[in-house]
Amino acid sequence: MINKKTLSEAYVDRDLSWMYFNRRILQEAAKPQVPLLERLSFLGIYSNNLDEFFRVRMATLGRIAECEDKSLRSEREHARQLIKQINKLNNKYAKEYEHAIHEVTRLLREENIFLLKEDELDEGQQLFVRQFYRQKLSGFVSPVWLSAVRQLTDETDENIYLAVKMQAEGRKSFDYALIALPVAECGRFVRLPDKESGSYLMYLDDVIRYCLPMIFSGLNYVFFKAYAFKFTKDAEMEIDNDLRNGMLQKISKGVKSRKKGDALRVIYDADMPKDLLKRVMNKLNLDKLDTVLGGGRYHNHKDLMSFPDCGRKDLKYPAWEPVVKPELDGNESLLKLIQKGDRFIHVPYHSFDYYIRVLQEAAVSKEVKSIKTTLYRLAKDSKVVKALICAARNGKKVTVVIELLARFDEASNIGWSKKMQDAGIHVIFGVEGLKVHSKITHIGMKTGNDIACISTGNFHEGNARMYTDYMLMTAARNVVHDVNSVFIFIEKPYSPVRFKELLVSPNEMKQKFVKLINDEIKNKQAGKPAYILVKINHITDTAMVKKLYEASANGVPVKLLVRGNCSLMAGISGVSDTICINGIIDRYLEHSRIFIFAAGGEDKTFIGSADWMPRNLDNRVEVVTPVYDPLIKADLRKVIEFGLRDNCQGSIVDGSGENRPWTTENDVPFRSQEELYKSYKE
Repeated sequence: MINKKTLSEAYVDRDLSWMYFNRRILQEAAKPQVPLLERLSFLGIYSNNLDEFFRVRMATLGRIAECEDKSLRSEREHARQLIKQINKLNNKYAKEYEHAIHEVTRLLREENIFLLKEDELDEGQQLFVRQFYRQKLSGFVSPVWLSAVRQLTDETDENIYLAVKMQAEGRKSFDYALIALPVAECGRFVRLPDKESGSYLMYLDDVIRYCLPMIFSGLNYVFFKAYAFKFTKDAEMEIDNDLRNGMLQKISKGVKSRKKGDALRVIYDADMPKDLLKRVMNKLNLDKLDTVLGGGRYHNHKDLMSFPDCGRKDLKYPAWEPVVKPELDGNESLLKLIQKGDRFIHVPYHSFDYYIRVLQEAAVSKEVKSIKTTLYRLAKDSKVVKALICAARNGKKVTVVIELLARFDEASNIGWSKKMQDAGIHVIFGVEGLKVHSKITHIGMKTGNDIACISTGNFHEGNARMYTDYMLMTAARNVVHDVNSVFIFIEKPYSPVRFKELLVSPNEMKQKFVKLINDEIKNKQAGKPAYILVKINHITDTAMVKKLYEASANGVPVKLLVRGNCSLMAGISGVSDTICINGIIDRYLEHSRIFIFAAGGEDKTFIGSADWMPRNLDNRVEVVTPVYDPLIKADLRKVIEFGLRDNCQGSIVDGSGENRPWTTENDVPFRSQEELYKSYKE
């Protein structure tokens, strides 16, 4: 057994481990072998991730750090120390980020893709920019005098801002203004006319810098300088957090200084003059725990995810068309095929359209009487919702559980809910106090031979092109019955529903996972086959971390693929000698959750929506299903084994944050996503 001191020392805080994960994305952007435009995209992903992290996780830590409730003294001190550690890492990574941006920009020039500043335009380009301003940009640029701004946090933190310093002819004093960049309306990058020498673009920031005399025309200014800055606001107190019961309420009452919407991170152009910087900072109501960081000329690099490719497909990953599954690609009824035997798709290697076809067939089939599904995030033009509306119009009883607290997708989900209700769909808005994060569909047949689809990811066409997710389609009676029982539980929460096959949280999922690990320990001690293979997004639950350490201390091999937060430290003598953790960053976002236990030679395999975090195991409705079909089990094992062999895109996750590569001189390069794609094609 691990004593408490050893366990606490061997536990990596969730937020520190997240910083290490996001750094892996940054390190991917720095790899010379990654196509140049993909490196830009990774830089955008890193920046976008960091924004969300500060809005939510750092906001939560800030509230804890400022809480005056005496019973939370240790939590307050821990939060303060953690904020300091995160800010130190953030400063370090910011320097790596600026270096990566400069390097990629230099390499773009070598490929004849030029990002021009306002003072680098030739005569023809200057004329184009002036016309662009008059024809498109001018109506969206609305300067505000900085002296007229009460608090900058009254403005949205989605924008990048230019702080402008101006001087009129014959005057010694300066005036100061604020301009929000209209990125949503005009895009972040403006394509200038191509030349034989290459493609030319400008940041919208620099277009506006060039146009400042036009923006302030008639006001007699002769000197202009503009410097970018951005801030991140406290978005919310995280609802589904890792805090113990009651702590959330204490913090909400105990925090007097911080309000929702206060700034907690500011990034500014380090060249901004002191007089202008002081005026900007005075409008932001910062405190000593907030992050203030001098950076480069440009901010909000999430826009790099939509950088124009300038027709240079050679600077991106070659397209991988989804692999056709012959057994699902004919004219035969997919519902009948599933009734004959379990089927699966693994997106994006396979097309998500197979699931859409199941819904579309169910919508018109005379044998189908009902459809129930959970929706967490939805595509902008969702084919899933269209199929469900079609089913309702065809007289099917359609029930949709939609999660209104899907962070940053709340408005979209509300809009879709109204459309579904108008079509006669019975819409359930989750369970009070519990996020519904499970990904399940139940199709009720008049014959009683019902069907269920259980996925590791959202029923979302856009995600299915970027995220690796696994979906089981089954007519196995006990599994399908349990899926239907989940919907009963959601409609009547806390009712005494028992599940024979499924692992369901917040009911008994954690206890069942703990039992599966305990069984591996017993089997190892009895000389039977014992191992644990897991592919997952996050592991932070202290009970699960402790249990994996216990398994390792008893000699059970524990091999993990963990994409994000990981509170485990591999390689500690006597604690985690047998634990091996690989973190993969590649063209697809690793998202599927797969669990394989040796079970003394029986080989128990599961897939589902749950990570091993307190929020998933205790505070959400999650579903994990056993997989029985031998061919599907073999495929799931291959997914994990390929991932564990990945020495091209994988990094050693050991709690240090170094993210060292696996490669040694004698290793044969192995890239799991590429090899999986090849194997599915074959």
